[in-house]
Amino acid sequence: MIFKPLLFFFAFFSFACNTNVSSPVAKAIAAPKPVVSSDNKNPFHTIKAISLPEGFERTKADSNSFAGWLRSVQLKDDKTVYLFDGRLKNNQRAQFAVLDISVPHKDLQQCADAVMRLRAEYLFAEKKFDAINFTDNAHTAYSFHAPYTKENFMIYMERVFGMCGSASLSKQLKPVTDFSSIQPGDVIIRGGFPGHAVIVMDVAQNAAGKKIFMIAQSYMPAQDIHLLVNPSNDNLSPWYEVNEAEKIITPEYLFYKTELKSW
Repeated sequence: MIFKPLLFFFAFFSFACNTNVSSPVAKAIAAPKPVVSSDNKNPFHTIKAISLPEGFERTKADSNSFAGWLRSVQLKDDKTVYLFDGRLKNNQRAQFAVLDISVPHKDLQQCADAVMRLRAEYLFAEKKFDAINFTDNAHTAYSFHAPYTKENFMIYMERVFGMCGSASLSKQLKPVTDFSSIQPGDVIIRGGFPGHAVIVMDVAQNAAGKKIFMIAQSYMPAQDIHLLVNPSNDNLSPWYEVNEAEKIITPEYLFYKTELKSW
């Protein structure tokens, strides 16, 4: 893929999970005010409804697996990204669609938090309550306990958001040494203070074995979880291809293949 000189695309304001200053796409400047496209409707209702490039098929996944659950996540009709307090995010050009997942009315549910929220929502939906467990940077565990209600679930998640982050989640996850084995639910993460994380929402493959994937993020301030466009390949977007490049260039961050992890 060829990276296009669309630096205006990356005009955004974010202190992070944080702007990756080593990235060519992260010469961050504050946008004077958010600009929302007049054509801001999303025609797709779920992740699995998003079109595939010709010749590709989604990788197989059971409906009750994390991959199957992620593909069933509902998308909002409007692809505007809002912050936790109802303001518009400055950069409205990073998202392809917005996940229909609530955002607490607090500056929580940032980058790694969004990843943990999606994982926990899946386990909650499957009634695997004992598996809902996250650890902080000191390896202290935070487990979900009864009552197993959605209200108590959100109280628990807000506690996790306050105590855990990209550094702790990176320790909790398992490294994936072969990037070509990428699958839905995997996380591309750089643990730090701050760091950043995106979650793999879907993966597809063609007859030749070539793979493509989609990723979603939240950011800072806390905001709607959104599916990212591919800034390096408009024709493939929102899909990213698994290729020989070591870097994964997203609209607001640069990752490396070595930063892929799984649960």
